[in-house]
Amino acid sequence: MNYYPSGEYTSQPQYKQSAIAKRLPSKIALARHLPRLGAITIILLLSGCQTTNSGLKIGTLLPITGDLSQFGSSMQDSASLLIKTVNGCGGVLNKPVQLISEDDQTNPSTGAAAMSKLAEVDRVAGVVGAAGSAVSSAAIDIAVRNQVVQISPSSTSPVFTERSKKGDFKGFWFRTAPPDTFQGQALAKLASKKGYKSVSVLAINNDYGKGLVQSFIPAFEAAGGKVANKANPTFYPPQSSTFDSEVSAAFRGNPNAVLLVAYPETGSIIVRTAYQQGLLGKQTQLLMTEGMKDPKIAQLAGKNTQGKFIVSGVIGTAPSTTGPAVKQFRQVYQTAYNRTPGVFDPNTWDATALLVLAAEAAKSTAGAEIKDKIRVVANAPGQEVSDVCQALSLIRQGKDINYQGASGKVDFDAQGDVVGSYDVWTIDNSGQLKVTDTITVGGS
Repeated sequence: MNYYPSGEYTSQPQYKQSAIAKRLPSKIALARHLPRLGAITIILLLSGCQTTNSGLKIGTLLPITGDLSQFGSSMQDSASLLIKTVNGCGGVLNKPVQLISEDDQTNPSTGAAAMSKLAEVDRVAGVVGAAGSAVSSAAIDIAVRNQVVQISPSSTSPVFTERSKKGDFKGFWFRTAPPDTFQGQALAKLASKKGYKSVSVLAINNDYGKGLVQSFIPAFEAAGGKVANKANPTFYPPQSSTFDSEVSAAFRGNPNAVLLVAYPETGSIIVRTAYQQGLLGKQTQLLMTEGMKDPKIAQLAGKNTQGKFIVSGVIGTAPSTTGPAVKQFRQVYQTAYNRTPGVFDPNTWDATALLVLAAEAAKSTAGAEIKDKIRVVANAPGQEVSDVCQALSLIRQGKDINYQGASGKVDFDAQGDVVGSYDVWTIDNSGQLKVTDTITVGGS
C-alpha cells in the first residue's frame, strides 16, 4: 500500500508520495522567469498559494514502513478518522481540514526530509508525529524554524523535556505520551514488585533507548536494585539484523531480568536470538517497554519446538490509555476499521484533535497562533468535554473548554509534557496481549 498526500490509501504506485526533490523542480524552473512576473504573483506562487483564506492544513509524520510500521499505519488511521469526524461537523473555521501524510520510514534522515516538505512545501500549521524519538529529534528543529506545531503521540525520550526547558522549541513542541523519565520509574517499581534484585539492559541505540536506560538505572538503584551492566549497558544499532553478541552480553551472569528496550521488528529478532541461544525460560525474565507492546508480537517472535509462543510470560510497561474519551474512541475506531485500536492510537487521536481545537480557538490557521492555544483548549479552566465536535461547537460559541482525551486528560505542563499512569502487560500462552495491572508515577 502507498499513501496519497491526503493520507488515503492507494494501490497505484504512480501515486506514491513524492520526496522533496520531486516537489522542487517546478519552483526552480519558476525562479528563472521571476523577472517577468509581478511582485504579488511571485509571492503567492512561491508561498504555495497559502493565503489567510486557506483552510487548516495538518500533516502526519508517521512510520508506515520500517521498524515501527506495526504502529504507524494504525496511528495514521486514527489521525485520518479524527479529521473525517471534524470535517463531518463543519471543519475548522467553516472550512474542511486537509490532512497531508508522510511516511518517515522509522528513519531520522527520511523524517527530517519529510518534515521539510510538510513545513516548507505543503505549508502545514501543525504536524502529528513522529512516533519514534529519534525521528522527532531530527524533525523538531525544522518545525520550530518554520513555526509549525509538532505534537507527537509517542516520542517519549527525556531529551525533549530537557531541550524544552532550555527554550529550544519556543513553545512549538508537545506530546500526548508521558516522557520516559516516568516510565523508568514505572519499570523500576515493576521490577522491585517482582522481586528482581539484578537487571541488565539491552536497548536500541537511539534517543528512545538511551533515554529509557538513563531513567531506569537511577530509579531501580533507588529501589534497592542493581543494574548488572551499568558500567557498559548493551546497545544495539537500529539498522542491525543480527544480535548474537548483544544478546550474549545482556544475559551474561544470569541476571534476574533483562530489560529490552526495542521496537517490534528488531525486538522480535532479539527475542528469537535469545531463544536460539537457550537463554529463555530459565531464571532470567524478559522485561519490556511500550515499544514492544504490539498485539502481533507473539506471531512476530514465533514459537518454540513445542509449539508454544516464545514471548509467553514476558512482562512490560506502557503508558495507559484510560482517558475519559477512550470508550467513545474505541467504539468509533472499531466501527470505522473493524478492529481494535493500537497502543498509541488514542494518543494520535488526541494529538490531532488538539491541533484542530487550538486552530478554532485561535481563529487562525497559522502555527504561531495555534501553539498559543494548545494549553488553552487542553488544560483547566474551561468546560470539560471529550467529544471533538461538541468541543468545536463550544469554542464557536465563545466558551472556554478543557479537552478530556482518549489517552488521558492531556493537561500539558510548561515543557509540553503530560503525566499519566502505566499499564503492566504480558503475553499469555495463547499469544494474546493482556493488561494485568496499573502503576502510577508522579510528575510536576
